Amino acid sequence: MNTGEDTNGLRKVIDLTRWISFFILGLHFYLCCYGFFRTVGLHAELMDRILKGAAKTGLFHRLVFPKLASMVFLLISLLGVKGGKDEKIVLKPLILQFIVGVILFFASIVFLCLVDRLVMKTVCYMVITLGGYLMMMASGAKISRIVKDSLVPDIFNRDNETFPQEERLLENEFSINLPALYHYKGTKRKSWINLVNMFRGVLVVGTPGAGKSYFVIRHIISQHIRKGFSMFIYDFKYDDLSRIAWNMLRKYNTNYAVKPKFFVINFDRPLHRCNPLDPGGMEDITDATEASRTIMLGLNRDWIKKQGDFFVESPINFVTAMIWYLRKYKDGIYCTLPHVIELMQADYEALFTLLEKQEEIKVLINPFITAWKNNAVQQLEGQIASAKICLARLSSPQLYYVLSGNDFILDLNNPLQPKIICMGNNPQKIQIYGAVLSLYVSRMIKLVNQKGKLKSSLIFDEFPTIYFNNMDSLIATARSNKVATTLAIQDFSQLRKDYGQEQADVITGIVGNIISGQVTGDTAKKLSETFGKIVQDRQSKSINSSDVSISKSTQLEMAIPASKIASLSSGEFVGVVADNPQEKISLKMFHCEIQNDHAKIAAEDAGFEDIPDVSCVKDTDIRLAYERIKAEVAQIIAAEGRQADADGEGKKKKKKRRGKANRSTGISDGLST
Repeated sequence: MNTGEDTNGLRKVIDLTRWISFFILGLHFYLCCYGFFRTVGLHAELMDRILKGAAKTGLFHRLVFPKLASMVFLLISLLGVKGGKDEKIVLKPLILQFIVGVILFFASIVFLCLVDRLVMKTVCYMVITLGGYLMMMASGAKISRIVKDSLVPDIFNRDNETFPQEERLLENEFSINLPALYHYKGTKRKSWINLVNMFRGVLVVGTPGAGKSYFVIRHIISQHIRKGFSMFIYDFKYDDLSRIAWNMLRKYNTNYAVKPKFFVINFDRPLHRCNPLDPGGMEDITDATEASRTIMLGLNRDWIKKQGDFFVESPINFVTAMIWYLRKYKDGIYCTLPHVIELMQADYEALFTLLEKQEEIKVLINPFITAWKNNAVQQLEGQIASAKICLARLSSPQLYYVLSGNDFILDLNNPLQPKIICMGNNPQKIQIYGAVLSLYVSRMIKLVNQKGKLKSSLIFDEFPTIYFNNMDSLIATARSNKVATTLAIQDFSQLRKDYGQEQADVITGIVGNIISGQVTGDTAKKLSETFGKIVQDRQSKSINSSDVSISKSTQLEMAIPASKIASLSSGEFVGVVADNPQEKISLKMFHCEIQNDHAKIAAEDAGFEDIPDVSCVKDTDIRLAYERIKAEVAQIIAAEGRQADADGEGKKKKKKRRGKANRSTGISDGLST
């Protein structure tokens, strides 16, 4: 117990020990320098007799022995010193001072041997010895004032926020496995990010430069092609990902039971053509409605938040009627988006005359015909003009050429005809190309998400740049159909801006695997809350005049704080993975640095071949296709107009014949009467 009596007793023992040290050193000076003290008259006969008895003990036979004894007692006295604690006192200078003191304390013997004059050598010897002694005593006393206990030197709490991660490689026929390094309690350890259940969806988040494509998406493409997946890639910056897919297919094409074909949809440099409104895939009018909604909302992102409004639903219904009319006209030989765009430009009278002939769309066009017959021109323009203006932006020869062909259909996971389809966008033409590609995606998902098909992988780079209305349903239902979906976005706010709050929350909340690079703001905060908390050590230090106390405790804190997510380096990722019932993963959460073999990847990229231009499309071909579509629409309008005129003349003749018959019947009746 640290009582007052114990403190006073300890102080007395320390003082006694130090006095013993002083006494031994004093006796040493008197005996060693006896001649000097006798010369100056500082001696007494009684003291000399007493010291003669002390000298016989052997302690003073050599010069070093009394100094060692004095030093030992000094050190013992210093062990019990408790001075006021000071965090500013540094240990290294004090140790240096103590060593210098020891050297002076013992090196002073040299003066006794080298200096001849009695007074000079005695004074130098005693002064240097006392100087060394005082330096040892002063430095030793200050050492006791150093704060020995200190907090863990981890300013950013990095070691405390580490946690164990999965170090096993868990691989199956569908998995993606990424090697990584992670920190745990100050050491680096190897780990694996095991995406063993890709069919529950993968969300890759990260600001530009975080490494989404280089560290994650690249490996998803290469590993899935190596495992025989059919694949769809939305390549925002064409041909970054498409080039990887093409060369991986060349490398691993023998891994497929049926070698897949490689197709590219690119409007800037057309390679292949595909009609997203292919009549073979449109079974009823609901398919036309879905296609119409996708293309219109893709062109007008603001309408996503206004679905249900009159001036939003009216243009969608009008485009639906146009699509379904062309689907039924001559068994759909003109059912393409370019034909829809051109047909919409016809005069109202000719257009409504055509549409009225199709029974299934009379309900859809009835409001427009009513407004037209009632001369409600402003209302009619408000309903139709928005659709015309939006779709008119798609009127370009390149778009018409690609959208009107049939090089392939979008059933990429057909067991008999597997495909790898890449769709390229252009960052400078996002709004135009994104809407058309959204239509492709919408039609493709319907054909892919079916039972009895091959395993497939759908990869969407910069997903918010296209619009797909049922992505949450795809992730929820495609698991049983072996469809793996990967969505890459920059930030949750980007998704909310383009898809609306509710749909964005559903998409981000339904995925089972999350891989996030550096993000900030609400995205980092939401991810941190998703990852949850872990038990972390907490320390606090209290310093008073005589003692230091450190208290330790544990507390639940965020495993990966939002501030840490906002400061991740390129290639450093946090996230959580989903597992299978047969492959349980207890350590699902990770915070690690994905390990890429940069030299190997650079050599691999250097050996990549460009995607071959098999079509050799010329500008004249594109221009001819553009003019042909316009001519075909003009022929449809003219042919239907002639048919309408013929029908009108037939009705008039029939009416005249009926009138003559009635008159003749009346005359004969009069005669008989």
